Amino acid sequence: MIYRRLCEASVKGSSGIDPPLSLKDSFLLSMSVANTRNFCIIAHIDHGKTTLSDRLLEVTNTIANRDKQEQVLDSMDLERERGITIKSHPVSMQYRAKDGKEYTLNLMDTPGHVDFTYEVSRSLAACEGAILIVDAAQGVEAQTMANIHLAHKQQLAIIPVINKIDLPNADLPAVKKQLEDLLAIPAEEAIPASAKAGIGIEDILESVVARIPSPPEGDGTLRALVFDSLFDTYRGVVSYVRVFSGEIKPGMQVRLMSTNQSYEVKEVGIFTPKMTATQTMRAGDVGYFIGNIKSTAEIKIGDTLTDAKKPAAEPLPGFKEVQPMVFSGIYPINTADFEQLKTAMGKLQINDAAFNYMPESSVALGFGFRCGFLGLLHMEIIVERLRREYDMDIIATYPSVVYEVVKTNGEVLMVDNPANLPDMSVVEEIREPVVKCFVMIPNENIGDIMQIMMDKRGVVESTDSIDTKRVMITAVLPLNEILVDFHDKIKSVTRGYGSLDYEPAGYRADRLVKLEMLVNSEPVDAFSSIVHRDKAEGRGRSLAAKLKEVIPTQLYQVSIQAAVGGKIVARENVSAMRKNVTAKCYGGDITRKRKLLEKQKEGKKRMKAIGQVNIPQEAFIEVLKTN
Repeated sequence: MIYRRLCEASVKGSSGIDPPLSLKDSFLLSMSVANTRNFCIIAHIDHGKTTLSDRLLEVTNTIANRDKQEQVLDSMDLERERGITIKSHPVSMQYRAKDGKEYTLNLMDTPGHVDFTYEVSRSLAACEGAILIVDAAQGVEAQTMANIHLAHKQQLAIIPVINKIDLPNADLPAVKKQLEDLLAIPAEEAIPASAKAGIGIEDILESVVARIPSPPEGDGTLRALVFDSLFDTYRGVVSYVRVFSGEIKPGMQVRLMSTNQSYEVKEVGIFTPKMTATQTMRAGDVGYFIGNIKSTAEIKIGDTLTDAKKPAAEPLPGFKEVQPMVFSGIYPINTADFEQLKTAMGKLQINDAAFNYMPESSVALGFGFRCGFLGLLHMEIIVERLRREYDMDIIATYPSVVYEVVKTNGEVLMVDNPANLPDMSVVEEIREPVVKCFVMIPNENIGDIMQIMMDKRGVVESTDSIDTKRVMITAVLPLNEILVDFHDKIKSVTRGYGSLDYEPAGYRADRLVKLEMLVNSEPVDAFSSIVHRDKAEGRGRSLAAKLKEVIPTQLYQVSIQAAVGGKIVARENVSAMRKNVTAKCYGGDITRKRKLLEKQKEGKKRMKAIGQVNIPQEAFIEVLKTN
């Protein structure tokens, strides 16, 4: 059948009616929608998603032997170094099942970290099924539960896989019980496997063919979901799409429904796993399209692509603007690099829809950008990518969150920078964002974790036993408190066995104040922060001590003070450089020495009254940089 179609295509092409089809195009056209399966892999961090993807690509002969390597779908250096998936990576595989039929399997590898939940949800929306991986040694984790809820919300078929069964501490009966008790998945449906050893890979592929439904063909009107995109230096914006109905061909005019902008399609294709151009993409296909999209702000993840001439009546459901949770200032260390940094951020934004930025200036650091991130890991990744991929020498300020400030006249302001906080005399209350945290830990660590949560101003709502060894604590904590070291503390206390997931839970009023740092009685905006009243003194003391180390010695004593409102809560002094004016006195009356010292003291007093402390750039970098 395939051979006959190839012959017909080549004859048709030679007659001048249509261009001849490539082998890959002809093969794809011979495959019906009924033989297509779209699925993704979801799991907690480090449960083996990427390793399983590698084995699936090997078994289906999608990659040649010379191209084989670990973490095939993780193309970034950062992904390989950290062993985490940061970006979704689609790939099309051809698989001959035991029933003798050829199937096209479209796989989307998804990130596992809580910061990239929106990206996971868009990948899930492009699928009909999901492989849920659970580690045979660690069992169901917090992020496993979060991802399974996302999959149920999209009404996907779930294929549970218990991975790493070859480990000596694997406990299959316990994990099967957790699947039934926590996730309501029948234990007999779970496939025991080891992605590293290649055990159970065939069973997984057969289950994908048997359990995941084929995609619907739609009504013929073009509707495609944009679930990811990247910026190519030579070709512009490359958009990853899943076609739900209709088809996309080069030369046709398409429209993005959220912006109503139209573009001409230059190229369409699939991932094998490299980008491979084809003549068309039809309902059920997952691939990419390249149009004349040049600006990085024109395309949004989750948008619907439709035909410009015959547009769809309504877009695909689920599109939303991503709201950043964490803010930080990013500044070039050399101010001449500002334009270069602006260009680099624009290119990064097309690769990451959740990242946004706006220009801002600081007295201390010059011109830079106020950037929004999904979380602290997301921020680390962006900063590291700017340094590596775009060779930018930058500094990131201490991360902060968005506060709701209610003024005495009833006006509500959203403040993401302490420098923009109005005078406290006109502030009625300050509300901070809170999150609901789900922390899974071994039973013996309950006391220590409870103490950490109380130190972070958290309120424990419930404690549920998962099995005889582990417990899940549900608590509400301020987002600002869990930003920097909360996850690290959980991991260190539980020796790596604890896991954390969280979701936004609105805003809550509390006793929040603006902490200002005064150098020689002059406030320095770059060091201002919004903190809880009980923690203001401790943070003020640590900042003052750090500033004392980095501010250079002047000819007069410099005072460093931490102030809340009009009250000084901490103070340090930088001692003056002092010339020994009595060195020329080899003896004689003490009054002569005293006269010289008094004269020096008066001079220093006058100098302090008119002098200004110039804080060097290095001092700001040392204090503000996030470690």
